[in-house]
Amino acid sequence: MLGNGIVGILSESTNKWERRVPLNPSHCARLLHSGVGKTGVTRIIVQPSTKRIHHDALYEDVGCEISDDLSECGLILGIKQPKLDMILPDRAYAFFSHTHKAQKENMPVLDKILVERATLLDYELIVGDNGRRLLAFGKFAGRAGMIDFLCGLGQRYLNLGYSTPFLSLGASYMYPSLAAAKAAVISVGEEISTFGLPSGICPLVFVFTGSGNVSTGAQEIFKLLPHSFIDPSRLPELHRMVNPSRTSNRAFQVYGCVVTCQHMVKPKDPTKFFDKADYYSHPEHYVPIFHEKIAPYASVIVNCMYWEKRFPRLLTTQHLLNLMTKGCSLIGISDITCDIGGSMEFVNQRTLIDSPFFRYDPFSNSYHNDMDGKGLICMAVDILPTEFAKEASQHFGDILSQFISSLVSIRDIDDLPAHLRRACIAHGGALTSLFEYIPRMRRSDAEDLHKNLPNCYYNKKKYNILVSLSGHLFDQFLINEALDIIEAAGGSFHLIKCQVGQSANAMSYSELEVGADECAVLDQIIDSLSSIANHGENHGFINNEMNTVSLQVGRVHKSDPEKGPDTKKKPLVLILGAGRVCRPAAEFLASIGSISSQKWLKTHLETDFEEQNDVQVIVASLYIKDAEEITEGIPNATAVQLDIMDHESLCKYISQAEVVISLLPTTCHMIIANACIKLRKHLVTASYIDDSMLKLDDAAKSAGITILGEMGLDPGIDHMMAMKMINQAHLRRGTIQSFTSYCGGLPSPEAANNPLAYKFSWNPAGAIRAGRNPAIYRSCGVTVHVDGNDLYDSATRFRIPNLPAFALECLPNRNSLVYGDLYGISHEASTIFRGTLRYEGFGAIMGTLARIGFFNSEASLILKSEKRPTYISFLLGLLGIQNQKLTGIAMGEKDVMEKIVALGFCEEQEIAAKTAKTIIFLGFNEELEIPITCQSAFDVTCLRMEERLAYSSTEQDMVLLHHEVDVIFSDGQPAENHQATLLEFGRTKNGTTTTAMAFTVGIPAAIGALLLLVNLIKTRGVLRPVVPEVYLPALDILQAYGINFLEKIN
Repeated sequence: MLGNGIVGILSESTNKWERRVPLNPSHCARLLHSGVGKTGVTRIIVQPSTKRIHHDALYEDVGCEISDDLSECGLILGIKQPKLDMILPDRAYAFFSHTHKAQKENMPVLDKILVERATLLDYELIVGDNGRRLLAFGKFAGRAGMIDFLCGLGQRYLNLGYSTPFLSLGASYMYPSLAAAKAAVISVGEEISTFGLPSGICPLVFVFTGSGNVSTGAQEIFKLLPHSFIDPSRLPELHRMVNPSRTSNRAFQVYGCVVTCQHMVKPKDPTKFFDKADYYSHPEHYVPIFHEKIAPYASVIVNCMYWEKRFPRLLTTQHLLNLMTKGCSLIGISDITCDIGGSMEFVNQRTLIDSPFFRYDPFSNSYHNDMDGKGLICMAVDILPTEFAKEASQHFGDILSQFISSLVSIRDIDDLPAHLRRACIAHGGALTSLFEYIPRMRRSDAEDLHKNLPNCYYNKKKYNILVSLSGHLFDQFLINEALDIIEAAGGSFHLIKCQVGQSANAMSYSELEVGADECAVLDQIIDSLSSIANHGENHGFINNEMNTVSLQVGRVHKSDPEKGPDTKKKPLVLILGAGRVCRPAAEFLASIGSISSQKWLKTHLETDFEEQNDVQVIVASLYIKDAEEITEGIPNATAVQLDIMDHESLCKYISQAEVVISLLPTTCHMIIANACIKLRKHLVTASYIDDSMLKLDDAAKSAGITILGEMGLDPGIDHMMAMKMINQAHLRRGTIQSFTSYCGGLPSPEAANNPLAYKFSWNPAGAIRAGRNPAIYRSCGVTVHVDGNDLYDSATRFRIPNLPAFALECLPNRNSLVYGDLYGISHEASTIFRGTLRYEGFGAIMGTLARIGFFNSEASLILKSEKRPTYISFLLGLLGIQNQKLTGIAMGEKDVMEKIVALGFCEEQEIAAKTAKTIIFLGFNEELEIPITCQSAFDVTCLRMEERLAYSSTEQDMVLLHHEVDVIFSDGQPAENHQATLLEFGRTKNGTTTTAMAFTVGIPAAIGALLLLVNLIKTRGVLRPVVPEVYLPALDILQAYGINFLEKIN
């Protein structure tokens, strides 16, 4: 698809206020009508949007096509990151990705680009010969931020008892254009110059931090007011001189002051002068002075300068309290950089365009959403340029459109002009050479890993030295050169700290621990790194400052790799996956080192568990955000990004662990298992062991490892409960006459509030397909076969004696006979049955839905038509009303019920009524269009069920597992009926809900890992939890952890 001349424009989906476009209709018109030979553009397809600054019709008027489907486009343009499902294979994408500095939160979109073999160009990286960005919105952020703050300033002063001309000003988005907004500011300025400002608020001083595009834009608006700029050194003098009460009670201008870093800090050494390059390299050598020299004289601080953690803050919370205590005139902060918890420590929250301010009271250290009271007002909106969406888009598109002819014909990125080629992060499923440092940075993310996992990730060399690099490391790609030098010499590096500049002017800073096995090699690396410290000077770059690296080298430390660190290495468990099941497993393992855990663990484990100390847990997922959600708040748990298809990375993480838990889909387990065999690491899964996994038995034994599968709920706890009951009967010389097992994940009774009395916490497709599988079981010596099409109709009423309030039914669950062999009872039990539990009535309704055709997986003609059908027309089609006029037909429960009976889908009126109620509940009587992604009745039904049968945030699920074993004895003892029941509900702790299903699957898997850690499982090879060395301690630990079983013998 690359280079086919078709351009797509995405509909922005990240924020309701995002109305900007990469190309406006006039840009599209020029591209379409200037001739294919000139622009290379044959078609432009625009995704429809009702909030975009330019209406869809305007694009259509110039020849664009409007469609959600961009699959024909070779080049797809956006502003912000698209949703992951919008990234199509083998296309070129251009948007602000914020990935080139390996920003962790944006790695999922880069991973998706690579998986789909797409090409990614980042606007932020398109720079001119002078190193300055060509595509940016900074000035518009400054303009909008300044106008918005002036609007709020008028309201704040009114609450303080002052009427000012600012009160007549609106927010930026309220004006139809930038020109109209400027005219309003000019009008305010004319009123100030004519009538003045109250003396009680004067001198009104606006302090602007920084001198980049953002500051320039803010000052552009400020200059529309009657004003004077003053040097920072003259601020005290201004406050002494300007005393309006001496001549009048009004002031007729405002004052501006631009400050840069030299006005914010001073050297710790009083004999030295401020040096910008030294400050960027070694901010620890400087102390803050902004709170002493600037802030006491400011009325408003307009913060336009990016800040990094390694630099001193402009104002801390304590600084502000001291200033306000002394009666400082500061009234507000316009933090246009939206640097939360950054240079202004007390600006701890983002604000919204329609609610841009909060009030901070330093005296009570409290935050308020009003303008009335003590303290100062703060604004921190992170999407300001979109308030002037029309002008910002025009400016952006004027520049971007110049590049389209090159981008739209892209097939080989080597053919691109240099400034575009350098902006290409990925192409054809791989990172381009300039960005090969990204995976190195991700693998070496020490702020998250090294600090928490000192023994796991870094193979320390004999000689090590701390090296600090600062400069334009990423936007000028100098980091590549530095890392290449280290690796080419045979050294190693480990990232200790990394702060990346977020603007073209901001430098970046990295601390690397560089290692080598020989001191001479380390010296060579340092010499080579020193050579790039004068990169610009030596190579004659146009802008030397942009191409200079500052280098600081620490002392060499000699270590003994053989001896290793003094502290004992913590046992480590690697959990692969980031679904709901992972968090209970991670919590269990990470809590093992606690005193409370050790007490009950020592009771149930025949080992001195204190020797194990804490267990370190790593949760690895393809998307780092998912893994971080799992590990949040869990001590000893760390999140990492991992693509299991990256064999090198997979092996790296597995090699660090003692045990691996795979909670990934079953299809992934073979990849994991083969890696574990190769690296001799134990593996635990909660999935069924299939034939391919069984074939690894000999290899696992040869490697001396255990692959413990089926260690969840079903399979898992069901195996363990069954084997305990069966073995106890056999020990008493009993014979198993009947074995029945029932298990189900259900809504708790209060959550079973729909006609099906069922809900899904995942995609319904798997559960619906499972309800169409054939089943086989043995009943009183007779083998019974159930066809998949008849499974729902085979549901039978079921009650548990100890839980009489539950009105249940059971459906046969696949092949029950294999469990006779697995449990060693096939030769003795005349009844072997495993069933799935549902609330009563579920099977009859689902069976009727199946007969109507709701679960048909073949492509449907009505869903293929050009005009998208509605849910009601789809329903009418299923009910055979295709030949009538469909529009306007209303279908109620009674109508649907009568039609179901008339068509013979259901003979019983009561079941037909319940089915009709379910159909209406699912919304099949609605006039909404069915999404284009639905191609079959099955797709439509799954979508409706996913939408309508989901758990709310306050609802809980339930797990019910019940075994019954009938035992007879040959010595004359009376026959016995043994029962064991597990009932678990979802639980909420500290505002976080853990489902019962996740709890009862995740905890057994974690227990399996624990038993392998302490070497209680000695059997090697592929194993199920049906042997005493697994199920006896596991069941004990489950009960100690709060998963209880009700056992009874009749």
